[in-house]
Amino acid sequence: MLIALITAAAAFGVAACGSEDNSSSSSAGTSSGKAATTGKKIKVGVVTDIGGLNDRSFNALAAKGLKDAETKLGVQGRILISKSNADYVPNLTTLAQQKYDLIVAVGFLMTDAMNTVASKFPQSHFAIIDVANASLKSKPKNVEGLLFKEQEAGYLVGYLAGLYAKGNGVSTISSVGGQKIPPVDHYIAGYQAGAKAADGSIKMLNGYSQDFVDQAKCKEIALDQASKGSKVLFQVAGQCGLGVLDAAKEKSVQGIGVDADQAYLGPQVMTSALKKVDVAVFTAIKRAQAGQYGGGQDVVATVKSGGVGIGKVSPKGAKYAPRVKAVQAKIAAGTIQIPDTVG
Repeated sequence: MLIALITAAAAFGVAACGSEDNSSSSSAGTSSGKAATTGKKIKVGVVTDIGGLNDRSFNALAAKGLKDAETKLGVQGRILISKSNADYVPNLTTLAQQKYDLIVAVGFLMTDAMNTVASKFPQSHFAIIDVANASLKSKPKNVEGLLFKEQEAGYLVGYLAGLYAKGNGVSTISSVGGQKIPPVDHYIAGYQAGAKAADGSIKMLNGYSQDFVDQAKCKEIALDQASKGSKVLFQVAGQCGLGVLDAAKEKSVQGIGVDADQAYLGPQVMTSALKKVDVAVFTAIKRAQAGQYGGGQDVVATVKSGGVGIGKVSPKGAKYAPRVKAVQAKIAAGTIQIPDTVG
């Protein structure tokens, strides 16, 4: 009841641009069936990028990380949803003005906005997913970068795709990215390298929708790739990428999800490249609560740390899973070098 009262009171704060998920604190209490631990009562805010919470991957995972922290750590949370790029600075500013103890920005698209707001509020603590602190123009010491080696997850799903292609007489596989930004290209570079390692003769197609929201755009690209012979479609485009998996279903080919385990979307999803944004957000909150906030530096998630990996493998890919697992062990051991740029 106390958490509910706090949440209700917070709703009367300064309104932000975009929209707000007011269900954050009230719904999280029942998500794991465990009572919140007694820890320092801090306030944590999350600002989504334009993909919103319906992307079923990137932003949704960040929200899950916050909800887990509300349940397990007893923090007070708030989510502000950005509907356009113009919302980033106002949303981050709102949380800083309301003196949130940690403010998490979800994604590379908020790089400039984070630099602007963190520089304006040097006493506030920020974290940003997919952006290295050193890459921020002003290099503010009150920003912690939450990074991932997406290329490692991409390599794993690419290796599976290559094995599947080789074992089923398939000559072509493909990928659909959203905007051509580093986190997207890391995935695709790893995917291509992994597929080539499994089948040196494989042909690969790649396209960009320049959009992370419009599913029709991604589906159109994926359908075109399928018409050119692609039998495995890898989506790296957030909510837009759901259109890729829909195309895979429509054309009875294999799809590969991204960030979250998207196997629940249907049997056409052979596997997913995992990027555990929820875990990164949760542990960043836990560090902040414990007084161990790491401003001015980065925390990098890898296969070795368990922060990236491969999701559930469907029956279509199950026979190749042991070989993929062996490659995963080699990546963790550092014996496989994976590119992070698309050639």
